[in-house]
Amino acid sequence: MDHNPSTSHLCRYLEESAARFADRLAARDPDGTELTYRALNDRADRIAGFLAEHGVCPGDRVGLVLPKSTDALTALFGIMKVRAAYVPVDWTGPEERLRSILTDCRVQTVFLDTRRPELVGIAQNTVLVGPDSRDAQSASGCFDWSDAVKHAPANADIGARSTDDLAYILYTSGSTGVPKGVMLTHRNAASYVDWCSDVFAPSANDRFSSHAPFHFDLSILDIYVPLKHGASVHLIPDELGKIPKELARFISAGKLTVWYSTPAILGLLAEFGDFDRLDCSSLRLVLFAGEVFPVKQLRRIVARWPRPEYYNLYGPTETNVCTFARIPKPVPDDRTEPYPIGWPCSHCEALVLDHDNQPVQPSEEGMLYIAGPSVFTGYWGRPAETEALFLERDGARWYNTGDVVREDKQDGFIYVGRRDRMVKRRGYRIELGEIENCFYKHPAVAEAAAIGVPHPQAGMRIIAYLAAAGEATPSIVEMKSFCNEHLPSYMNPDIFLFVDALPRTSTNKVDFQALTRAFQSGERSAVSSSLTPA
Repeated sequence: MDHNPSTSHLCRYLEESAARFADRLAARDPDGTELTYRALNDRADRIAGFLAEHGVCPGDRVGLVLPKSTDALTALFGIMKVRAAYVPVDWTGPEERLRSILTDCRVQTVFLDTRRPELVGIAQNTVLVGPDSRDAQSASGCFDWSDAVKHAPANADIGARSTDDLAYILYTSGSTGVPKGVMLTHRNAASYVDWCSDVFAPSANDRFSSHAPFHFDLSILDIYVPLKHGASVHLIPDELGKIPKELARFISAGKLTVWYSTPAILGLLAEFGDFDRLDCSSLRLVLFAGEVFPVKQLRRIVARWPRPEYYNLYGPTETNVCTFARIPKPVPDDRTEPYPIGWPCSHCEALVLDHDNQPVQPSEEGMLYIAGPSVFTGYWGRPAETEALFLERDGARWYNTGDVVREDKQDGFIYVGRRDRMVKRRGYRIELGEIENCFYKHPAVAEAAAIGVPHPQAGMRIIAYLAAAGEATPSIVEMKSFCNEHLPSYMNPDIFLFVDALPRTSTNKVDFQALTRAFQSGERSAVSSSLTPA
């Protein structure tokens, strides 16, 4: 089976563009700061030199606890130039979660925003980034960003690059309530970037949005596709990313040509973007991924932006995008079903298998398996869990995506849902067990269960069922505050419901199906006679 695996290295994209387009704009910061290709590559070389001098070796992991910025972009290239792997995290996330991730993969160095001083000391070295970085250098092993970026460039003794070097680790929600790190090599990422180049035909004149945070796998397209082709990447700050009117202005002012985000963001843009007074006609591509796009919202954004081509991109973090579908325009008024996730990308192959690992008929439902050079190497430190998700067949290693699909001969794969308890919300993949694990840390909670319920506007709502440990039931305000301290905002439940006890199956397991049926039907007495809505 020949997938024509890429021989590219992610750093080569920047270096070759720096040679060809030295003075062209490479990246624009949320605050308006701009870096040319020459400047970005030079700074990344200096960061690599700093890291090498301070003990970072090939194969090491380096954490990024930074808001999206040209500094963060510079850092991640510097990390890869020294043949280490970058580990980006949500810099606003709860301390406990960030410590768990950075400790799990044993980061050697961390680039740390000065607004998170509690994480100083979690790695051997800390590079402080922010306005007060020099004032915060009193701790051992702390360095200032300005010193790192002025360091002499790395020399040649780092060793020969390999496309099999680990490029980055992206942490996703884990089934045991603990985040797990998805390891991607340069070969994995480059095979996807090269596919994007073939399908979307980017040029040096393109201006790409960068809406996704760097710890989200959508960022791989945002960063590397434009930099491979001498285009510019326009970094959207986290706080702006959720304000549709401001996003529409950002697109118009920057004359962006390529937009990529989750459907939820495009839905907000369609509803609240001030398109009557803004010119977004520069857009030629609108790409979306991460969750199902309700047809009503998709129809609205296509009507608002009729010029660009629209693509539905599908794939878990473990494969990045592995299937895609071009959306026909206009979206018919009588269509109610979401569009399919389409056919496999040219660098991937797909199988749909039943419970006995046998191929299903085209119209039958089955589990989607993916093979090809973009498939991840494994979960950090979890070899048994990695192997459990792979199947050897026809001389290839097939990854079980956990998604149920059925094949339509004309339109490709139709997404049905997930077999396990993982849900997609706001583009993030969430394991409900992680939310439950958080609740069990609260002293007043005896039992906890979380379910995901589809919602026509929100896409997915998370409902938390809790049984109190004593006579006193915690208040909703208390539980919301607890979640804010221990979970990322996108994991926080929408509704809290208190019950005497959770329903159980005959094998004494929590009956999640009963909870879901009861909530959807409104028959709360079927769950508990004392159910109290929040």
